[in-house]
Amino acid sequence: MFDIDLWREIFQSINKNRTRSILSGFTVAFAILLFVILFGIANGLKNTFAEGFVDDASNSIFVRTGFTTKAHKGLQAGRRIQLKNEDQDFILDEYGNKVQYITSRIYKSVSASYKNEQNNYQLRAVNPDHQFLEKTQVVSGRYVNQSDIINKTKVVVIGRLVDEDLFLKTTPIGKYINLNGIQYKVVGVFEDDGGDNEERMIYMPLTTAQQIYGNNDYVDQINLTYNPDLDFDEALDFSRSLTDKLKDRFSVAPMDQRAIRVRNLANESQQVGIIEVAISIFVIIIGLGTLIAGIVGISNIMIFIVKERTKEIGVRKALGASPKSIVSIIMFEAIIITTIAGYVGLILGVVILKLAKPILEENFLKNPSVDSSLVLTATFVLILAGAIAGYLPAKKASKIKPIVALRDD
Repeated sequence: MFDIDLWREIFQSINKNRTRSILSGFTVAFAILLFVILFGIANGLKNTFAEGFVDDASNSIFVRTGFTTKAHKGLQAGRRIQLKNEDQDFILDEYGNKVQYITSRIYKSVSASYKNEQNNYQLRAVNPDHQFLEKTQVVSGRYVNQSDIINKTKVVVIGRLVDEDLFLKTTPIGKYINLNGIQYKVVGVFEDDGGDNEERMIYMPLTTAQQIYGNNDYVDQINLTYNPDLDFDEALDFSRSLTDKLKDRFSVAPMDQRAIRVRNLANESQQVGIIEVAISIFVIIIGLGTLIAGIVGISNIMIFIVKERTKEIGVRKALGASPKSIVSIIMFEAIIITTIAGYVGLILGVVILKLAKPILEENFLKNPSVDSSLVLTATFVLILAGAIAGYLPAKKASKIKPIVALRDD
């Protein structure tokens, strides 16, 4: 295997037959290139679906309201359904053992400033349980607590990017931030896996916002997580029961889909899981098809190459070359071409994905990339196929008698 003359002869053969070598390598390179791009796009789709749930607990349920679209119990369509603090208490009273965490939300847009720095942000007024529903990670200070809710304290917890925007080189903990002309003490800074939009958020106690921004007990939304011990069917039954009870509570028609909307992530998670499995199966089929096409292609080319070199093989045998040396030359030539072409296809595929990444991310694909071990395995399969494709016809040709090989047309 380490015979210098053998390797010199192999590279001389490749160099003298460049068209043949390029044609052989192109099949392999294209197969690996297509394989990398397909799996990169598939991973991008999976990442896109997964990102939609990354910052919310997987057992979350969201309760939102709107306007009625159907008359019911003598009440006209077009009524606005308004949630209040008492509705959160109602849910706890009805489903206490099925609720893990629960919080109400109020949304506001605010102008925030600290000294000479100013910017606009989204404000969420919440209860302490909200931290666990959003998977919020406090990196300094603390989160909103029950004492803040009871005392209606003017405190806020700011996102990491709010900290970077307003406080520059100073720590925000203990400082006072101006929100629409009112001073609030910063008691914590958080990070969120949901991305930049989530980290440009400001949280404050729900009761504080209710007192300052309306002097009422209205809320915009109620979020909760169900008991993790519930299985999938029980979780769906819970959300359906919750929907029915809330509709009855607000005198909403059972078929009215807009007045009260209950979104259960359990159902969406299952749907996303099914989509991801379908994508995986589709890509595996396409990927295997690509590899098989590459294997067939390199096999056909190697059979043609061996047939083309029949006279050469006859001359070698007439000069005393052993069948083993003839097989080695052809097989190692196939391995070298397949290896180099596979590596070129791998590099081109990775480069194309990297260059196309900004465009793909703008069009629904998140971080399209491919696992290097998967591609290396595919490349190895093609190299092995190239070796077998070179070995079988070469073995057959090496058994031909020199006089027969020399007469071959």
